[in-house]
Amino acid sequence: MGKGLDIGTVNLVAAIQDGDDISFTKERNAFIDVQVDSYSKNMLTKLNVPYVVFDNKNYVVGEAAFELANVLNKTTRRPMKDGLISPEEINAMPIMKMIIKNLLGDPDEPGELCYYSVPGEPVDSSSNVTYHKEVFAGVLSSLGYTPRALAEGHAVVFAELGEEEFTGIGISGGGGMFNVCVSYRAMPALTFSTSRGGDWVDKNVANVLGINQTRAAMIKEKGADLLNPSGREEEAIAIYYRNLINYTLVNIKERFEAGDGMPVFSDPIEIVCAGGTCSAKNFIEVFKEEFEKIDFPIPVKNIRMAELPLNSVSQGGLMAALSE
Repeated sequence: MGKGLDIGTVNLVAAIQDGDDISFTKERNAFIDVQVDSYSKNMLTKLNVPYVVFDNKNYVVGEAAFELANVLNKTTRRPMKDGLISPEEINAMPIMKMIIKNLLGDPDEPGELCYYSVPGEPVDSSSNVTYHKEVFAGVLSSLGYTPRALAEGHAVVFAELGEEEFTGIGISGGGGMFNVCVSYRAMPALTFSTSRGGDWVDKNVANVLGINQTRAAMIKEKGADLLNPSGREEEAIAIYYRNLINYTLVNIKERFEAGDGMPVFSDPIEIVCAGGTCSAKNFIEVFKEEFEKIDFPIPVKNIRMAELPLNSVSQGGLMAALSE
């Protein structure tokens, strides 16, 4: 009994045990408001576009909202920003609760465990995760679950480093943040986040290309090659990706060098990357190139991508729930 939920800035992913297998369900964490009239409703229904009515307003939600925004050259609205609940969209929580309910379904029994992801404390901003953590605990409780918060980077460790006795570094690259966990035998010795993620890339690419951020995100998600960019758009994406990776690695190095009580690893460790932002073509190759440029303070034997980058955090949450 138990489920895992990745509450991401860009995507929400649920992991549920299905016999001997794990089933994953995903929805984009976005919505767009549309005109309220009978013609609009009929068109949305005919086109099978999912929408909800809330406070006498129509909202297209999820992936359909992202596609519609690109068609209309609009920017999607999102309940989360920079990895946390957006102060600009706090009234969107009922929509987000509906998406979570659709992903998880009803509890298999009252009080079923659900481990949900939360960011580590940011090292480069004054943001605090406490409110974010408690709000989603309340959402899951209202749906009949017993919520358990799990640091996002730690969830990657649970999902990907079992053969390493849950020892190594798990990195979750999301839309709002990059989350890092340094783990020793499943115990998190260090967890933190940085405020740069996929949205930071999109925002900067949009600025230099003179397009809106949703359009920049679509170009990126079509499959930009970070090692062999084609054209001005992909070149801009590759430049900001490389900067993002370097920024993350430098922060990990600085935390190691400044932290007291850090574990002493007797053997070289693995670094595993997960998350939608890490799924770009040749991400690991660029990551390795940037890794070689810094004098990393501990020996690393391998840097690799998670087997299922988009599902890794929710899978780690499920594993934590099942182990409890």
